[in-house]
Amino acid sequence: MLDEQAILDLIADSQIDSLPEDFDLSAHIQNAKVKGDHIQLEILLPFPAEGIKHVLAEEIETVICKAWPQSNKVAIEVKSRITAYETKAGVAPLANIKNIIAVASGKGGVGKSATSINLALALQAEGAAVGILDADIYGPSVPIMLGIPDAKPVSEDKKTIQPLSAHGIEAMSIGFLVDEKQAMVWRGPMASQAFQQIIRDTRWGNLDYLIVDLPPGTGDIQLTLSQKIPVTASVIVTTPQDLALADAKKAVAMFTKVKIPVMGIVENMSTHICSNCGHQEAIFGEGGGKFLSEDYDMPLLGQLPLAMSIRQQLDDGNPSVAADPNSEISLTYRKIARNLAANLASLGKDYSKGADNIAIKTWSPDA
Repeated sequence: MLDEQAILDLIADSQIDSLPEDFDLSAHIQNAKVKGDHIQLEILLPFPAEGIKHVLAEEIETVICKAWPQSNKVAIEVKSRITAYETKAGVAPLANIKNIIAVASGKGGVGKSATSINLALALQAEGAAVGILDADIYGPSVPIMLGIPDAKPVSEDKKTIQPLSAHGIEAMSIGFLVDEKQAMVWRGPMASQAFQQIIRDTRWGNLDYLIVDLPPGTGDIQLTLSQKIPVTASVIVTTPQDLALADAKKAVAMFTKVKIPVMGIVENMSTHICSNCGHQEAIFGEGGGKFLSEDYDMPLLGQLPLAMSIRQQLDDGNPSVAADPNSEISLTYRKIARNLAANLASLGKDYSKGADNIAIKTWSPDA
């Protein structure tokens, strides 16, 4: 029998390819109506999904029409609302920021900063308000990668500083505050204090996500972040190489110990793409990210190649997602961003921060 409950049951039992495998779409159907052979659905996703709204609607229509061929009209409305999720108790909140996502790696040189910046830009491209914080006090790279190495923030009240803007996202880094040739010869406590000042003294706008690009390792900055900053969740970046995986496991263990949920693994440099012939080769090994995700029972959010274009675009201050939004690499970053944001739905909501709509998108076969 074709009724509202039958539609909910059908969608609950169906795998929608544009969504993460374990995402329960039926739980986010706000309204389902059946009038004769006409079906109307209203879907409220808890993450930005600008890049898949049409595909998602088409997939749902296909599922429904396959089960009930007599349906001659399916109207689907897809909305996105960014949800604020709970953080550990006893940590003072940051005004205007719904979710703080820490991007970490146990080892340097795995492309963590490149992933952080493109992840931030990908979330912004999907419809979210996003900022990025460069937490590497000793070796900040965000200013160069965003193309604003000489920019300096201003302070209107002489107490707080305004974040800078690049490619549609807000940004802050110690690199904006000191000369690029100046070495930060600080002991751990000084670096930790500087990090806290930068994140709390910045007048962030109303952000759905603040991406924190952590330095490599599991040292003072990571500990300060977990104890003093209301972090929502974390992401681990690794390469398939055994040495990188060994250090990535330490990063997972650290976040587990300080009770910050890890939302998934990003495998960077999974294959090398020849810039001349396009040949792909797994020069750092194969399957490392998948093995890590299986060992710790967490999602593999996506795999990125070792491509010269990623490096060149970052050196030019024009990251991949901004420089070439429709490239395969940029679309991969956007899929990783959606997977990450969707996986946050497994966490408890923080209703005190509200949940404003960021977009309302409608699609139907007759539109």
